[in-house]
Amino acid sequence: MASLYQRFVTWIGEGTGLPDTVLHIHAGLAVLMIVRIISGRSLGSFIPWLVVLAAELANEVMDRIIYGSWRWPDTINDVVHTMFWPTVICFGVRLRPLIARRAQTR
Repeated sequence: MASLYQRFVTWIGEGTGLPDTVLHIHAGLAVLMIVRIISGRSLGSFIPWLVVLAAELANEVMDRIIYGSWRWPDTINDVVHTMFWPTVICFGVRLRPLIARRAQTR
């Protein structure tokens, strides 16, 4: 299973020609939007965000299985790049009503 996953990830990387970092950014946003559409939950809900986190952690576990050890600098870089925009979007949507309310009271 791990080798099939590795071939799939390699195929995506080679097919797009994009660096690994950019692929993590796109994957995080794609998973976030797919979960939002399927679940109907707001992007401010932690449900889509948690699914992105679970998918990224599963990806890193597969990397661990494939490479035989943790590659911490790569793992941390992957997690940060995958989770950055989903985190910003989630908190932005959550904070928007508070900011709007504050603006109305001024």
